[in-house]
Amino acid sequence: MHIDVQDVHKKWKLFTLTNKHGMRVSILNFGGIITDISVMNKQGVLENVVLGFKDVADYEHNPNYIGALIGPVAGRIENSNFQLGGKKFSLEANEGPHHLHGGSGGFHQVVWQATSFQTTEKVGVRLTHFRPDGEGGYHGNLDVSVTYTVTNDNELIIDYEAESDQTTALTLTNHSYFNLSGHRATPVHDHHITMNSKQFIELDQALLPTGRKRDVSQTPFDFRKGRKIVDKIESVDEQNKRVDHGYDHYFIFSKADQNRVIVKEATSGRVLTITTDQPGMVMYTANGLPDDIDIETVEHEQGKYMGICFETQAAPASLHHDGFPSVVLPAGETYAKQTVFSFHSEK
Repeated sequence: MHIDVQDVHKKWKLFTLTNKHGMRVSILNFGGIITDISVMNKQGVLENVVLGFKDVADYEHNPNYIGALIGPVAGRIENSNFQLGGKKFSLEANEGPHHLHGGSGGFHQVVWQATSFQTTEKVGVRLTHFRPDGEGGYHGNLDVSVTYTVTNDNELIIDYEAESDQTTALTLTNHSYFNLSGHRATPVHDHHITMNSKQFIELDQALLPTGRKRDVSQTPFDFRKGRKIVDKIESVDEQNKRVDHGYDHYFIFSKADQNRVIVKEATSGRVLTITTDQPGMVMYTANGLPDDIDIETVEHEQGKYMGICFETQAAPASLHHDGFPSVVLPAGETYAKQTVFSFHSEK
């Protein structure tokens, strides 16, 4: 196990965590951004399997949230306001009239306090931040910590914790764009996804939840038996067309099922298994990633479909619609969630 710390742009700290097998994960204390996850393919070649900028300074202006820690509320909040506990929250409108991913001053723009740690079996970094009451329109003094741990089992574990002195809205996630091929010249069409989810949340034209849960059966959103991304992104299904032929939808995990997603890429042999105690996940196939984005090792100008985000979280739709996984954090209670990204390869 090994940890390396570098001063980079504006003296941000870049923490590189390496396990005994050579798996490497790099994290900035700016925005909690994951810049690199390097794992072996079936030939034993180490490659980065997440999108990252060629120039670390580009993370300062990161409208596509590449690799970033998202909060206080991941996702869209309709009309940038909501009622909670008899109080009205009015937030910044940073996507048309709506509030997206915590606003322009969200956690992806914070320089976090960072402390590294290391044992014989794991290495990691703990990020902490205090958000004062009223900042960004959110109520409550909030203490947040996010811990990234790399184990010798080729796991990246992300632990999220938070407490507020007032009831507030909170759901945190990571916005890494995965491409298991390892070289980003190949779109993610052939990534094979298996997901335990029976329902997804329907979106309207503004990509906001309609309030309707949809059964995945006989739709392009049924990944229970596994399918490639390419199978349905060009379907005539209105929900695929609505997000420019792809996925940008919240999948609900049933309490009766294990909250697990398995991603395979046959050419590299890499397999990513995602397990979480979150109640659901947004799967986003980079439908809106621009072609001129300066991503490391992309060999031609194409952004769309160059990665997949697996945003494990609760549903901000719960602020306006009943029956969805809640983002409400009651005063004095502890928010504690974990997502594990585990890697291996198969011939």
